[in-house]
Amino acid sequence: MLEVLPEYSRQTFFSDLIAGVTVGLVALPLAMAFGIASGVTPQAGIYTAILGGMIVSLLGGSRLQIAGPTGAFVVIVASIVTKFGLSGLLMVTMMAGVILLFLGVTGLGVAVRFIPRPVVIGFTNGIALLIASTQIKDFLGMKIANPSEFVERIKMIATHLNTIDWPSCGLAVASVGLVLLTPKIVSRVPGSIVAMLAGAFAVALFHLPVETIGSRFGGLSSGLPPFHIPPFRGDLILPLLPSAFTVAILAAVESLLSAVVADSLSGDRHNSNAELVAQGTANILVPLIGGIPVTGAIARTGTNFRSGAKTPVAGVIHSLTLLAIVLVFAPFARFIPLATLAAVLFVVAYNIGEWREIPLILKLDTAERSVWLITFVLTVVADLTVAVEVGMALASLLYIYRVSQTTTIAVVTPAYVEDGRPHILQDKDVPPYVTILRIHGPFLFGTTEKLREETADVSQYAPVVIVRLRNMTALDATGLHELEVLNDRLKKSGRTMLICGARRQPAHLLKRSDFIAHVGKEHILPHIQAALQHAERMHAGG
Repeated sequence: MLEVLPEYSRQTFFSDLIAGVTVGLVALPLAMAFGIASGVTPQAGIYTAILGGMIVSLLGGSRLQIAGPTGAFVVIVASIVTKFGLSGLLMVTMMAGVILLFLGVTGLGVAVRFIPRPVVIGFTNGIALLIASTQIKDFLGMKIANPSEFVERIKMIATHLNTIDWPSCGLAVASVGLVLLTPKIVSRVPGSIVAMLAGAFAVALFHLPVETIGSRFGGLSSGLPPFHIPPFRGDLILPLLPSAFTVAILAAVESLLSAVVADSLSGDRHNSNAELVAQGTANILVPLIGGIPVTGAIARTGTNFRSGAKTPVAGVIHSLTLLAIVLVFAPFARFIPLATLAAVLFVVAYNIGEWREIPLILKLDTAERSVWLITFVLTVVADLTVAVEVGMALASLLYIYRVSQTTTIAVVTPAYVEDGRPHILQDKDVPPYVTILRIHGPFLFGTTEKLREETADVSQYAPVVIVRLRNMTALDATGLHELEVLNDRLKKSGRTMLICGARRQPAHLLKRSDFIAHVGKEHILPHIQAALQHAERMHAGG
């Protein structure tokens, strides 16, 4: 914020104003839905989006980041509320805030890079499935309990299918249609807000016999959120510590991932430590108004950019928009049907699920697939805290395994020397239309950020970029994904990426995955000599 204000202009403000109001309208139904799904009130979700979004925009390290409650926390928050009550949730949120603040101040936030991609995909797949399962009850209008365990929840639903409320079910299906179709008809209008308004008007005008925010919660409180210091219980610190670490890790991962997405959209570069300090501050203060955990929201951040946002002022306006809605339109919220909010969360669960990544994971080796599957299963059938702990342990073991595979011992023979000649650079002429990048050592989770840092500004590179893998000793799914991202960035800038010299394990992983099809088979070369010759043919052909 301090960087952008000195150069702030009226034209920039109007862009931020439109984006802030738009993303505020998008955030409204999501904040209420996340609050309800988390086992608290809808206004708790809105208060979180207001104060959390404001703090992160004022203190954060990204120009476009929008913060608030997200689907990643729904399951763990609901579990904490069930076990420890609302006071336990407020303590967990503040403890997680202190951890995030510590990570940001000390610069230890880089530790979140040491989570491999299969673990992250396993988390998101499992969380998405859990979110969807918690909304089946309201989607179908069933008057039953909603057990906290996934298996028991599915059993309960399966044995009470005869209690489906067809008006609620029909309203939910129609709401899904509106959420999906509205952006295709009017691109700048959020489908979730249209579905919510349509559902509320249908209930108010036709007196539909469906459960609403008013019938379950008595409506939304209008006015400013009440301020109170939550009770502190020293006996709960140790029992709540694992949950606090889980919330902090998820908040850090999702916030920094969202900031990276914002960077890729805008061409900017975020400050990770400043972002974590902002997230930590938000999570410490939000419980004072009864809020739930805060993190960066990828979908809302993307909406913010597409709506024309230029600076963090858009995030502040997003919070003020939500506050204005609470102050003025809160009485009308009692008509919003829960079936519509369940429909909104169904779409959210599908969007955050990273389902398209599963076929790619299944093409990797047994170790990567096993890590993904174990993390996914534990997230669904056990507990998210357990899944995080086991996932991190598996990540450590996987890293040790990968590094152990990098050691090779071989006798140097005349054939070995001759085979190495096409790979050496010393006798090669590198033309001005070629830039060569080399990756030296294991390219695994925890090290991939170095490639992103080195290639932050691809505009300085030549039209053909050769990535030399001769000295890359090991590659995993996270490194593979980073190479795909680099290829897409170079292609978007009008450049071509060539890969050359991959050794046995990296070459095997490239072949097993969809990477070759993604980059192009003709752009994978055996050594630097072949890559330079291919670049010369490309240059000659224009």
